[in-house]
Order: sequence, then C-alpha cells, then structure tokens
Amino acid sequence: MSFRKENILSLTGGIQEDKTILGLENTFRRVLKSGIHGICFSAYEEGQKAGDKLSAAQIRRRLKILKPYTKWVRTFSCTDGNELIPEMAKELGMKTLVGAWLGEDRSINEKEIEGLVRLAEKGCVDIAAVGNEVMYRGDLSETALITYIKSVKRLIPEIPVGYVDAYYEFTDRPKITEVCDIILANCYPYWEGCSQEYALIYMKDMYNRALKAANGKKVVITETGWPSEGLGLHGAKPSREHAIKYFINAQEWSKSDNIDLFYFSSFDESWKVGTEGDVGAYWGIWDKNEKPKYYSKLPFLKLKK
Repeated sequence: MSFRKENILSLTGGIQEDKTILGLENTFRRVLKSGIHGICFSAYEEGQKAGDKLSAAQIRRRLKILKPYTKWVRTFSCTDGNELIPEMAKELGMKTLVGAWLGEDRSINEKEIEGLVRLAEKGCVDIAAVGNEVMYRGDLSETALITYIKSVKRLIPEIPVGYVDAYYEFTDRPKITEVCDIILANCYPYWEGCSQEYALIYMKDMYNRALKAANGKKVVITETGWPSEGLGLHGAKPSREHAIKYFINAQEWSKSDNIDLFYFSSFDESWKVGTEGDVGAYWGIWDKNEKPKYYSKLPFLKLKK
C-alpha cells in the first residue's frame, strides 16, 4: 500500500483539525470563493419572524449578496412575499429549489400549492418541494401529504417534484419515497448530537441511507449546517471554529463526490430561537446584519465562469 496525501483522514475531514484559526479562515475563503452548489435562503431581517410580509427590497439585497457564491437558492414558502424570491433569483441568473410550506391549516396549504404552481408556470422553479419536515412535525398524515405531492406532479409534470424531510423518513416511509421524483434529504449530524470531529462521516452515512431508500432516484442534501454559538447538544458543540470546519468539510466532500448540497443557512435569524433554542439564531454564513461571520475582510467576489 502506498501513501496518498489526498486520502489522509478523508472520511472525517480531519485534515482541517491541525489548522490554526487563520488557516481555517483562509480555507473557508477559498472554498466559498470557488462557489458552492446551493444555499438555503434566510429572508427575515432582525425584528421579523415567519409569517411577516417580506419586502422586495430586502429580498433583492440579500440575493445580491449571495449571487457571487452560489448557483442555487432554496426557498421554504410561496406566500407572504416569499413568492418573490424565485422570481428575483431567476432575474439574477440563479437556479431555484422552491418549497411550498405545508402544515395543519388546509386553506394555507392550498395557497402555498397555488403559489408553487404559479411560479412553476412562470418558469421560476427548477425543483419543486411539496412540504418541509411535515412528517417530522406530525402536521399531516402520510396519505394527505402524498395527495398533495401527486396533485403538484399532475399540474407541473415537466418539473421534478419531491418532499423535504430528515434522511431517515425516506427509509421509514417508502410510499412517500416512491411518489417523489427526487429525494430531498436533510442531514444534520449536529441535531443527532455528533461531535464535529466525526460529523462528516456521520453525514456520509445519512446520505447513503437516503440513497439506498431512493432506489435509483437522485438524492439532494437540502439542508446541513453547524451553528456558531449556543449551548450545544450532547457531543455537538457550537462554535465559530467548528462551524468553519464543518462548512469546509461538507463543501469539499460534496464537490469531490458530485453531490448536490444546500447549506443551511445564508443569514443568521434571531426569531428561530423560539423553535430551536439559543442555537437557532446562529446558523448563517452571514450574520443578522448581513456581514460575513467567518472572514472579517471577505470581499465581494465573482464566481469563475
């Protein structure tokens, strides 16, 4: 057996472990500058929360910040101003994974589905997501979710339609997996208490479980990330250093294995402490004031063509 530098600690991404914080910042800058596949769009400014009306100005401003670094943007809703995001993203030349938010309120669900279909008919949707973690939250029955997915597939047959949930739901719920054109899996080692040192290998296992359940269908990692502040969860400890390492490892692995990955998230959002605890406010690559968190002098860079 011969020594190959590129294979050292390739499972864990441990090649980052011996770097100084300056070295990590420089690597982070290089990885972000080279461009990432996709990012989950955080739309809410300080003082706003889910359900508040988003303005065109704030959406456009934030999309312009992201544009140099990512090819795709993912959205979570098609109402309350969120329907403007895919339109503006397309104007900027970005691709879109557009989500309809489903919950217990049938009237809201219908508005979300109508908004998703309307955006698709305008040419603003590259991948359609019908629901986000509905099974995880227990908001709908499996039968009801499948009915929504089938309805959207009939209305926009030319666009891949899927459902977003934790990777294990696609193993546990084969009927949902079967009806989807594409498998949209959230993979969070953090939320399963995994320490940062082993988070990459854990995410690989999550992805492979979804891939096995998909039975030949394409699998996209629709969310993964690491918080920069907070109390932590078992072995998973939030910190600026851990967040940088996780971002680097996730991006380098996804590129080397040609996996489509949407990073969570673009901007910090304070309102999320209500649903996720103190870590909820610190998942962004940029802070709540739209300043880069992991490199203090990060310039506005353009992707290479």
